[in-house]
Amino acid sequence: MTHPTIYRHIALLLLALTTIASAGIAQNTPGSAGEGGSQPEDDEAREIYEELDRRLGAVTYETATLNMRIVDPRGRVRERNLDTWSYNEDDVRQSLVKFNAPADVRGTGLLTLSEGDTEVQRFYLPALNRIQTIAGSGRSDRFMGSDFTYDDLGSQDPDAFTFTTLSHDRQAGRITVRGERNTEAAYAWADFMIDTERYVLLKATYFAEDGTALRELTADDITELREGIWRAGKLTMRDLIEERYTELVWTSRTIDEPINPMVFTERYLQR
Repeated sequence: MTHPTIYRHIALLLLALTTIASAGIAQNTPGSAGEGGSQPEDDEAREIYEELDRRLGAVTYETATLNMRIVDPRGRVRERNLDTWSYNEDDVRQSLVKFNAPADVRGTGLLTLSEGDTEVQRFYLPALNRIQTIAGSGRSDRFMGSDFTYDDLGSQDPDAFTFTTLSHDRQAGRITVRGERNTEAAYAWADFMIDTERYVLLKATYFAEDGTALRELTADDITELREGIWRAGKLTMRDLIEERYTELVWTSRTIDEPINPMVFTERYLQR
């Protein structure tokens, strides 16, 4: 399982990851940083997260086109364009990310197949004409040189985490939730800022064991795709250590239109 990237339709990242997108905002409240494992489980916080997860999974089919901007510490920019497809029903989640441009990455793709507790990621690089499996420590590597990882593009299981409410402003409709991962990851825990009126992740911060903030995800341009289902039109992941960031901007998005199952196969990944 991956951390609550929450935007799991990012492909979910890239679609969500939806999607996947995870994590929240650092707070100067007791136990918010540097004490990732000391907080007890919070029923309210878990309910908030599970409702968020439910709404993310409410869209069975989604296709999208996105632009990616990778900005290094010197301000140099690399731009890429990609398509994503995702399918989500019951405990089956499938996603495909394929790059269209520039020419040096065209055809590169990542296929993620999840069912129950099992998840497999296949990466295809046209220059090698070979499919490789992303597993173990490789899941924390940068995806295509961006500030998102392969882990960010996977799925997540709320049962793999514990949740604690750090603050709750019902008038603003937001709650900050801490999710502590019970499996190996490139960070110790993550904090979330969640809008509990629209049930959408607004901000997320990933922490090291010593409380150092490693990465920060922000969501912007939030729109309602259909009644009660909201999605961000832009995700920004910042590497707070290396002072670089990656932006993902949706230029088109379609939901609820069936996708041919062939899309989620290795044969299609290599097309």
